[in-house]
Amino acid sequence: MEPNFTETERYYQAQKRVKEIRGFYEHLIVFILVTIILIVINLMTSPEYLWFLWCIMGWGVGLVFHGLKVFAISPFFNKEWEERKIKEFLEKDKNKPTWQ
Repeated sequence: MEPNFTETERYYQAQKRVKEIRGFYEHLIVFILVTIILIVINLMTSPEYLWFLWCIMGWGVGLVFHGLKVFAISPFFNKEWEERKIKEFLEKDKNKPTWQ
């Protein structure tokens, strides 16, 4: 069942989506810039141990999950899952006695 959005609601949803995408790209740019700085610092101070890889891997995992969420590729908690849970909670609430 597709909700019937007014033009204002559709504009708001589109604006929200653009902000989410922009936020991801800002996150990506900061990740790249900080990674470059970390690589330079690592190679100048202790080139025998590449500790910057741990930073990249940790932050990279977060960046990947951010991208999956923003571009609706999330295999876990996607819109279909949300809709199923909402229906499940509504059904439970409907069957619950009013005296509780």
